Amino acid sequence: MNFTNIILIAAATTTALQAGLFYAWSCSVMLGFARLSDKEFVSAMQKTNQAIQNPVFFASFFGAPIFLVVTTVLHYSQSNRFWLLLSATIIFLVGTFGVTIIGNVPLNNRLDQFDSESASYAEISLQRVNFERRWNNLNTIRTVASVTSLILVIIACLNA
Repeated sequence: MNFTNIILIAAATTTALQAGLFYAWSCSVMLGFARLSDKEFVSAMQKTNQAIQNPVFFASFFGAPIFLVVTTVLHYSQSNRFWLLLSATIIFLVGTFGVTIIGNVPLNNRLDQFDSESASYAEISLQRVNFERRWNNLNTIRTVASVTSLILVIIACLNA
């Protein structure tokens, strides 16, 4: 076990954690939240978006792109593995990290600034309509991107 392999394992692990997180949101959390009333949905999303901003989440969210870039550089001389890791890194940086930063986070921030306690039911309903579908579509993109990145990293691990 050398430094290069440790970084590769860290890249695989953090990518897997992110893929699992986005997948779980797609196939369970958002399906449950879809059954909530508009007011309950907005409140639940606000609370969840605030709660997820913690050191454990940030370790994998920022760790995955960092470890992917580093492991790609470390494998530059290994042609097949390098190209697999480079592809995984680009897909993750654009489709997962980029979509989160440019898409999901601004939606989360707008929702977080919304005062659901003093809003009318019509305002709450409109807030949900403007949030839920777009957020889910973006989450699907980052789920597919992170799972694809993970598959490429696994193939790179097997391609010794």
